[in-house]
Amino acid sequence: MSKRLEDFIRANKDEFNDIEPRAELWGKIEQNLQLNKPRLTTREAKTFSLAFVVKVAASVIIVMGVCFALYLRNQNTAGVSLADINPAYAKQQMHYASVVQNKRSELKELAKSDPQLYKEFSKELHKMDSVYKKLNSDLATSPNQERVLRAMIRNLQVQTEVLNQQLSVIEQFNQMKKEQSNEIKDI
Repeated sequence: MSKRLEDFIRANKDEFNDIEPRAELWGKIEQNLQLNKPRLTTREAKTFSLAFVVKVAASVIIVMGVCFALYLRNQNTAGVSLADINPAYAKQQMHYASVVQNKRSELKELAKSDPQLYKEFSKELHKMDSVYKKLNSDLATSPNQERVLRAMIRNLQVQTEVLNQQLSVIEQFNQMKKEQSNEIKDI
């Protein structure tokens, strides 16, 4: 079909060329082109609708509120001072915590001779230590913090007693080994 159209245009070319557009037509086209040109020098002022501004403000307030709540929660859990609850209990807790730490160090030194026995003892200590850590985490949110602090101190006292018993068992065990080796040497 396009071949036929081309042939028709070629055959009647002279008839198409004798009609010319009016002179004022080109003036109107030129005038419209100048009106549609984009203006580079002027900028339009951007406006925001009230609904958009309110939505942005609300989202900013929500984000700030969430951040503030997280900040307060972190301050609460990290900010519990035992001395603020009861200074005497705080001193006891510090004393027993250091005693437990020293006894654990002694137990590690003495347990080098019998690692299997140390594993058994450390299982018991680990259970008590996990209870102590749970009490410590509950301290910040507890309504009766003094009671939780007393429970923490009691846990440390029990740990001290258990460690003392374990140390004496290890010392007795080591003493028995020495006596047996002395008996063997005497024979």
